[in-house]
Amino acid sequence: MTVVNDSTPSGLTAPLYDALAGGVTGTASRVIVGLNWTLVAGPDGTGLTHTPTRGTNGCRALPDPGNYAGRDLSLLAALRTSDNIFETAISIAAVNAFHNRRDRIGTAENGLDLVPDNGNKTVIIGRFPGLEKRLPGAAVIEREPGPNDFPESAAESLLPQCEHLVITASTMVDGALPGLLSLAPQAFTVLLGPGTPLSPALFDFGIDIVSGLVVEDLDATASVVAEGGAVRALKRHARNLSVFKS
Repeated sequence: MTVVNDSTPSGLTAPLYDALAGGVTGTASRVIVGLNWTLVAGPDGTGLTHTPTRGTNGCRALPDPGNYAGRDLSLLAALRTSDNIFETAISIAAVNAFHNRRDRIGTAENGLDLVPDNGNKTVIIGRFPGLEKRLPGAAVIEREPGPNDFPESAAESLLPQCEHLVITASTMVDGALPGLLSLAPQAFTVLLGPGTPLSPALFDFGIDIVSGLVVEDLDATASVVAEGGAVRALKRHARNLSVFKS
């Protein structure tokens, strides 16, 4: 999803990313760039993020393969300024490895269940599994829109008018998230998906709920990522967690 892209040739430079990286500590024990997901394991938690689609601008071989595991998470988080999009994905996963720790406290609610269905006043960025049952009347914006979806260009007209907004966490990797938030400062906003950082730092940028995953079985999750697994397979080895702005 690249509705509004705040990334530059030098990576993800918006203040939101700097805030998330602030205070990150620990050492990465594993780094896996899988077909669908990128994983970084830290001492207290595991971070996930969407792997950029091959063929995306900036998509090329990692410059230092075999040497990312063992680095400090803070050094991996600093890769957000890289011009290699796989390194920026590693940076987001490293941030998530710090914030999505196993002892994180929150509720088990799914973020899609935390917003009402108010037609076009409820906007979803990215089509999520089960969306048709949970929010059948909501306006859905997709990069490759289906029969009932809106194209990315509709964000500029729909978001300033919406009351509730759900954004896929994949917008963090392509740099779109800060721009989307700037279009809907009035909306009650949920950031949702396995790649969501469970960090209160996001509350300062207009997000009201962060809803993501806490990995409980690292070995099993690492195998799923390495073998190209999708969200359903990840959830077998993790738990949903939502954290609310106080």
